[in-house]
Amino acid sequence: MKSRVQLLGHPVHQMLIAFPLGLLATAVIFDIIHLIGGSAEMAGVAYWLVLAGLIGAAVASPFGTLDWMHIPRGTRAKRIGALHGIGNLVMTLLFLGSWLLRPEPPGTPGMLALVLSFAGAALSLVTAWLGGELVDRLGVGVYEDANLDAPNSLDREPLASVQLSRHR
Repeated sequence: MKSRVQLLGHPVHQMLIAFPLGLLATAVIFDIIHLIGGSAEMAGVAYWLVLAGLIGAAVASPFGTLDWMHIPRGTRAKRIGALHGIGNLVMTLLFLGSWLLRPEPPGTPGMLALVLSFAGAALSLVTAWLGGELVDRLGVGVYEDANLDAPNSLDREPLASVQLSRHR
């Protein structure tokens, strides 16, 4: 199934998710630099990166939700998409909590703010894998004749042999 919202022939959700993921991951890197060097400026940079990442997530999520709503029920793609979306909602809430716990004006964050940020980053790795599974393995948003029930990419059987055996 092709994406419902496209720009110049490409799915908008897939274009937009690079921003929040990149911004939030970079915020964690700046938090780590702050922890190593004690620089309040690095913590300040992380503060603004988290805010920008949250805004990016708010912009990208409706497009993913719209695509998910059009995936047929009962398919593996629908289940993976639900896990991906719920996981991203939790990840966004973790980063939101981290941002709300940071001092204003930006300064040294407390330990809970850092823990929430690091947990959000860890969860983003899982949800990014699930998103990759949707696009790369199942073809959601890319191919009109996507294989919405293709096996897990961690299975030993290559996708090409699965697709060939289905068409014989």
